[in-house]
Amino acid sequence: MNAMTARMTKRPVPIGEFVPTADQRIVLYNRTWGEFETLLAIRGERSAPRMAFLDGAVEIMSPSSGHELTKSMLGRALEHYCIYRDILCTPVGSWTLKKKIRKAAAEPDECYIFGGNPKQYDRPHLAIEVVWTSGGIEKLEIYRRLGVREVWFWKGDRISVFVLVGAKYVARKRSVNLPDVDLGLLCELACLETVNEVVRRLREALGD
Repeated sequence: MNAMTARMTKRPVPIGEFVPTADQRIVLYNRTWGEFETLLAIRGERSAPRMAFLDGAVEIMSPSSGHELTKSMLGRALEHYCIYRDILCTPVGSWTLKKKIRKAAAEPDECYIFGGNPKQYDRPHLAIEVVWTSGGIEKLEIYRRLGVREVWFWKGDRISVFVLVGAKYVARKRSVNLPDVDLGLLCELACLETVNEVVRRLREALGD
């Protein structure tokens, strides 16, 4: 059974389209920045729901267990890859990124800073979004306004890479932050269910 089939229900319904396993998401329109800040304050330091803002639209999303498993395994795979390749990497989770003047805010599933002295940066070098259920507001436009250099979208066991070039994103086949990483391998590892298996499979793939 391949990775895609393993993540489908008994009915022929793709990932995220079968309601019991879908993320819970609502979008509120015509909201002010102040109202968005109030929602963030009410939620406090909890990790969910994750929120995003774009031109008065507020997305409130409670991720499903499948969504969280995929983003966690993908993140652990990336982090262990960096350890094995001696790449300085700081995970900063669902960092709340926002710019009032740009009317944009997002909380990625995972995000990373590469290199030393991570506290000097006001945005990550890489943001990762797991697209488990269709719908919601345009995340790539949000990240463009926030100036995030690279964004990955995992969807249907495939990673799409977008790199900010000037004022727009350009699709790339490889990461600019991690040019040698095998994105297909990361997708395979994201389908596993334990970190132990992720590390073992990654070591095998890297020849360690």
